[in-house]
Amino acid sequence: MTVKITTHSAAQTKKVGRALGRHLKPKDVVTLRGELGAGKTTLAKGIARGLGVRSEKEVASPTFVLIHEYRGRCPVYHLDWYRLGRVEGPDEALAQECFEAEAVTLVEWPERPNSVLPKEKIEVKISHRGPSSRSIEIRARDDRFRLPIRQALGKG
Repeated sequence: MTVKITTHSAAQTKKVGRALGRHLKPKDVVTLRGELGAGKTTLAKGIARGLGVRSEKEVASPTFVLIHEYRGRCPVYHLDWYRLGRVEGPDEALAQECFEAEAVTLVEWPERPNSVLPKEKIEVKISHRGPSSRSIEIRARDDRFRLPIRQALGKG
């Protein structure tokens, strides 16, 4: 299943994230691809809210610490591999622990060390389409996200 949608504000991008987050379940891994400033963390804020994280203010890019953990209806691990050339040693062990936990794992910059990622994942690519517009493409094995995401922006 592939869903392509365009948002026209950060609020709409978060709304798509909330719709996605509401339908995620423990052990889901979501990769977030896009250039710097594309809106990966904005989308992650919405996903976290959809997973029951109380405040999007808790959600920040973990670029300098590698991982943030949030409490929602299940734990949410938010990894950022921007500063890593490779994921190996303790970083690989941490990633594997996250992927195997009863949690949802969000991975920013997944293209860095792609071989570490599980085969089963939800892939999100976000691109600039203007100052506040973003193109979001979501690929998943199943169809559970298609309708909720389209409905989030009134396109269902």
